[in-house]
Amino acid sequence: MTCDPRSWHLKLDKEVIASLNKWEGIILRGIPYGESNKIVTLFTREGGKMTAMARGAKKPASRLAAVTQPFTHGSFLIRTGRGMGTLEQGEPIDSMRHIREDLEATAYASYVVELIDKLTEDNERISGIYSLLYEALHAINEQYDPEAIALFVEWKMLPIAGIHPILHQCANCGATEGEFAFSFMQIGFICHRCFHVDKHAIRISPSQLKLIRTFYTVPINRVGNLTLKKTTKIFMKKLVRTIYDEQVGIRLKSRSFLDQLDSTPELLPRKEKPKESGE
Repeated sequence: MTCDPRSWHLKLDKEVIASLNKWEGIILRGIPYGESNKIVTLFTREGGKMTAMARGAKKPASRLAAVTQPFTHGSFLIRTGRGMGTLEQGEPIDSMRHIREDLEATAYASYVVELIDKLTEDNERISGIYSLLYEALHAINEQYDPEAIALFVEWKMLPIAGIHPILHQCANCGATEGEFAFSFMQIGFICHRCFHVDKHAIRISPSQLKLIRTFYTVPINRVGNLTLKKTTKIFMKKLVRTIYDEQVGIRLKSRSFLDQLDSTPELLPRKEKPKESGE
């Protein structure tokens, strides 16, 4: 029995076509490789997070130079197969100009990107993560409060980190009415009847309870430009970051920079403060 050599070419062509994918995505980070190349990590709508070689992307005149910058939202032609993929072409959809030009926006966008990067694996398709990343970066780029946007991402990424806080009822008895506190021991709300189970639980007001539920359950694009008092944001950050520190244990370089900005606000240019709403 003989094989028609033409069938080999047909099979090869199909394999080549199948491995070339046009995907929408966002650049998370890039590292230099050799004299002129970059290894980029991007999160795509269709394929999740992946790493690809961008040949020549370090050269200023390269067609890949601009589209491989962090935070860039674009359309990418990626060749996949065994091992690392190759970024063949890219077309920017949004370069996120405000994020690039504003120090505070850059800092919080970097934190959002690093958190999602740390909590996800390559080629792992998890529903909702691309939309969360897309909505968060676009909101920051549209000059929504970046600190509030980062809080949305922190609360919403907890299940991806394996943490499922109980926020719809008392974590101990199941009650849905009464006064509540947040328990790090129970990782959720406990009602006033159960305060005795965790003497270190932090009392919260009804509006704080509602805000935590909003951060955890409501999509960013349904909230609008939420403006909160600085004290409220500090309180919310303390809650969610204590959970990450005690239960997840990841360390992020971008968080250290945010802490530095909080302690030295004079590093940031003065801006007109928006009218605060909520607590």
